[in-house]
Amino acid sequence: MDFYGFYTGKIFDAYRFLGAHTEKEGVTFRTFAPAAARISLIGEFSDWEEWTMNRTHDGNFWECYAKTAKPGQMYKYRIYKRDGSFTDHCDPYGFGMELRPNTASIIRDLSSFTFHDEKWMKQRTDCKESPLNIYELHFGSFKKPSGKADDWYSYTELAEILIPYLKEYGYNYIEIMPLSEHPCDESWGYQNTGFFSPTARYGTAGELIEFIDMCHQNDIGVLMDFVPVHFAVDGYALADYDGTPLYEYPHSDVGVSEWGSKNFMHSRGEVRSFLQSAANYWLTEYHADGIRMDAISRIIYWQGEPARGVNNNAVAFIREMNRGLKALHPSAILSAEDSTSYPGVTRSAGEGGLGFDYKWDMGWMNDTLDYFRTAPEYRSRDYHKLTFSMMYYYNDAYLLPFSHDETVHGKATILQKMNGEYEDKFPQARALYMYMYAHPGKKLNFMGNELGQLREWDEKREQDWEILKYPLHDAFHRFMKNLNQIYLKHPALYEKDYENEGFLWIDCHQEERCIYAFERMGKSQRIAALFNFSDKVQKDYTFTLKNACTLKLLIASDMDQYAGKKHYKTETIALENGTACVTLGAYSGVYYLVS
Repeated sequence: MDFYGFYTGKIFDAYRFLGAHTEKEGVTFRTFAPAAARISLIGEFSDWEEWTMNRTHDGNFWECYAKTAKPGQMYKYRIYKRDGSFTDHCDPYGFGMELRPNTASIIRDLSSFTFHDEKWMKQRTDCKESPLNIYELHFGSFKKPSGKADDWYSYTELAEILIPYLKEYGYNYIEIMPLSEHPCDESWGYQNTGFFSPTARYGTAGELIEFIDMCHQNDIGVLMDFVPVHFAVDGYALADYDGTPLYEYPHSDVGVSEWGSKNFMHSRGEVRSFLQSAANYWLTEYHADGIRMDAISRIIYWQGEPARGVNNNAVAFIREMNRGLKALHPSAILSAEDSTSYPGVTRSAGEGGLGFDYKWDMGWMNDTLDYFRTAPEYRSRDYHKLTFSMMYYYNDAYLLPFSHDETVHGKATILQKMNGEYEDKFPQARALYMYMYAHPGKKLNFMGNELGQLREWDEKREQDWEILKYPLHDAFHRFMKNLNQIYLKHPALYEKDYENEGFLWIDCHQEERCIYAFERMGKSQRIAALFNFSDKVQKDYTFTLKNACTLKLLIASDMDQYAGKKHYKTETIALENGTACVTLGAYSGVYYLVS
């Protein structure tokens, strides 16, 4: 390992040196703990008797070779303070861990698996000019073998269930909520103890590798949720690892997050090398197709509050990490969950930006959902909540998210957020999703949203699949399937997402009628998208398109096959001097192919 690079926060492969590494015979264990008085290795291979670890290199690293150790066995580091007390720690760079509440690390040999995804890896891109339709999921609650909270399918078992579903329903990427080991189910993986350890809830490291390989063989990309801001407070993990605050700030005023977790001290080179190596580990060893980074506002500003000022060391860290990851993995996707107005989040690191490929458009999400919560008689007042997004859209490369955060903690699910009674919610939700898929920007939808689920997400329960026996939910599910497939197959909806000529307002001044109309353009295709978000049928709506002769119906949200009120025959409209006159149903959206 490049020790100078490690201390200055420049390396991305510290995990190749630190941790437990299998040899032809036995295993070599190494850990970084500069303030420790002494360290012993304990594990199954020694009947949990203490084996002395030796200080090596500059005295800040500890090492032990165990000839009898082998993959699958458990181990810990017993780290002594100068007062003689000790704590048994899991390995910060361990490749496997026990299932909670147990805390031992597990020896894993990642070299034993062979990938079969050469074609996928060679053709993979960042999707800037291709469709990116992300299905966000929590691995343990998509489907479950039983009703028990801690009964889960393994990585490979879920692959057999999930992959056919994704292919049929038109999702070409998944984003998995954090799979790195975590002790508390209710943290959903966002408070980690094992940044290099796939959670044992669903199996082994090899099984996760096989899951991703199976996805790639079916042309499905896999994005991993990654938490570079904070970690779990549990004493057996990173907290006070060598008897001192090694990974965290020494002062609680900046060292403790709003979630009660420990904040990483990003000004330390060793911490930077740790986090960079963890991100690179998932991209390299597991062939993950990208990293979604959580809570980037807490990187940019102290405690996430602009009033406290920019955390310049943390900003420099994220910029250089992204620069390094893109150099190593040019086709991987780096996306930021960021609600701030900090400039240049998706500008390249070389140009002074943070170097992300995409930024979640939280402003679009909040404005859109607020609009659809509003009673229709007030939507004229709020009309320009839906036009505002295009006033700032080209400042960054945005991704449109309806994520897990919008379906929990009393917020209600996406369908439940729609104004009105039960039956009124469905036409509005269909129109909402048609608006989302026509709007520029890549798409992300959390599991269960496509069912029209009414119950808020609970990590202990699977999705409410039985709800599909109710006609409105079944029709909504079929609508979402067809909308997804249309998005994947029509370049006008994605090809020029980040070019000015990819979007054109046809009409954004129908405040009283709550009508919106715009055009999406690809390299050789045009789609006109029209919306009526009022509760009244809007007759004789007239609009004009340049250089257009005909409109061919592609999909309408109020089609009777989706439980709408309108029966459409094959509809082609001839334009007169580029002008058309149509009737728009209440709470409806329609796409027309333009020629």
